Amino acid sequence: MGLFSRNKQQDVLQKGIARTKESFLAKLTRTIIGHSTVDDEVLDRLEETLITSDVGVETSLKIIEKLQERIKRDKYISTSELHSILRAEIAQLLRQQSNRLSTGFDAPLNAHPYVILVVGVNGVGKTTTIAKLAYQYKQAGKKVMLGAADTFRAAAVEQLTMWAERVDVPIVQQGMNADPASVAYDTLQSAIAKDIDVVIIDTAGRLHNKVGLMNELGKIRKVMQKLLPDAPQEVLLVLDATTGQNAIEQTRQFTAATQVNALALTKLDGTAKGGVIIGISDQFQIPVRYIGLGEQMTDLQIFNPDTFVASLFDNE
Repeated sequence: MGLFSRNKQQDVLQKGIARTKESFLAKLTRTIIGHSTVDDEVLDRLEETLITSDVGVETSLKIIEKLQERIKRDKYISTSELHSILRAEIAQLLRQQSNRLSTGFDAPLNAHPYVILVVGVNGVGKTTTIAKLAYQYKQAGKKVMLGAADTFRAAAVEQLTMWAERVDVPIVQQGMNADPASVAYDTLQSAIAKDIDVVIIDTAGRLHNKVGLMNELGKIRKVMQKLLPDAPQEVLLVLDATTGQNAIEQTRQFTAATQVNALALTKLDGTAKGGVIIGISDQFQIPVRYIGLGEQMTDLQIFNPDTFVASLFDNE
């Protein structure tokens, strides 16, 4: 990727998390006002700041404990140092989970075809995320195929078919009420025959019956593994960042139902709740893989924890 492309991505990221950044830095400033050193009162305020920034209680407490250890060791931390220390701690939390999957759309894939099984409730931007993934991988020179295995909603199949046509990638679909596992099997079989690089399969987004969801996703995985033993390489949970703590609850339910190993946070550009990235990644030990920063196809980015944290704390 060239320097121009990187700079453009950074600009999109800066604009996309502007509301989160503005809210977070404003709260952080109020936390330390009137104090020259980090004392118990500042730590209490900082804990509240992190929690109200949707970082989550568990992760917020973990960060506070790290700061308390630092104070105990160094005896003295000025409030001017707090930004850099907090920045380093948050980056470390996110970095622990990152880079466990391939690093970019143009990076070599560790399987052929590379299979992405997409899960998430209706309304989080699952279908458009699939379309953006297909577009980005195609732009990177990969051959992409979609599978419409969310067969419980006619609109889901129709929407994915429409996006496949727009992005100009093939799709396998059997219409509404077809067996999702059958669609997944046929998709993967077709992808192998056509030498496809990346297969992206949509699944139903209901959560009212976790047992049924677990059985369905387990069946899809089982039939795909008849053709490709290591499939799927990614089980991608799509979450709407604007829902804040509700996204954490969705993660809890889906990780109980299936083996999620990657996260996509959509609609970051429309919320001040981007701190949820930190809590979800840390609490569930699952890497945030993609972030959605706008409506354009190129506004879906591979998540880079260092760039995200730098943008979050940058005062420029």
